[in-house]
Amino acid sequence: MGHLSSRYTPCEARAVAFALLEDVFGVGRTDVYADKVRQFSEEEEQRLRAILQQIAEGRPLQYATGVARFDGRLLRVTPATLIPRPETEELVAWAAERAEAMERTEGARRRLLDVGTGSGCIALSLALRLGEAWQVAAWDIDAETLSVARENARSQGAAVEFEQVDLLAQPMPAEPFDLIVSNPPYVCERERAEMEAQVLDYEPARALFVPDDDPLLFYRALVSLALRALRPAGWLLLEVNRAYAEQTAELLRQAGMHEVEVRCDAFGNPRMVGGRL
Repeated sequence: MGHLSSRYTPCEARAVAFALLEDVFGVGRTDVYADKVRQFSEEEEQRLRAILQQIAEGRPLQYATGVARFDGRLLRVTPATLIPRPETEELVAWAAERAEAMERTEGARRRLLDVGTGSGCIALSLALRLGEAWQVAAWDIDAETLSVARENARSQGAAVEFEQVDLLAQPMPAEPFDLIVSNPPYVCERERAEMEAQVLDYEPARALFVPDDDPLLFYRALVSLALRALRPAGWLLLEVNRAYAEQTAELLRQAGMHEVEVRCDAFGNPRMVGGRL
């Protein structure tokens, strides 16, 4: 796979090659090491060459293959959706932990909302983790993005209610929620210079960036939504820009939320903020 060597170090190229073979062609790493790789059909060889060419041109692996792994599942991604990141799996785990700790109400399902759902990775993962005790809804501003999210939920057998909603328009849900979770845009425009071309050239800017002079734009809107839409003792859990984790936590405190916590990801970066109404 010489195409990979033009974009990656030998170690990275090996990891990309293994991911490509497994996610697209069902050939696992063990099969490769055991020399059990099956013969590819002509159609498969053509697809492999096309994917490798896209990667050589700079397209991220997940957009070249059309799939990304998240929380143990293979999801469809397109340039209309962000590529799910491993740290967001940690937000999902925290949300599941909080949801499972809530007492079940007699005769009623708990309600959860994912704001800015993108590929639907957070919403569908939580719907599958929590089961029928929870009703899961998901919002996004973009119709094309929601189409991908709905397809992912269907393919995974996850019951999620998707709706096209603009968070900044201060929407008011018809029914309150017990838990709101979100991974909103949080990268400042000035951070572009530090980012990889693969991200800048291919991932949707609207889902990434916020103005330099208003880095907490979406977090203020989410706190406002939480005050309007959470039931008493409901939780708001957020993925955040590590540079603004404390400022985001202060937003929750100033709004009167309790048990406000900043959590670090597996790399030690302050990446999540949560609080209880």
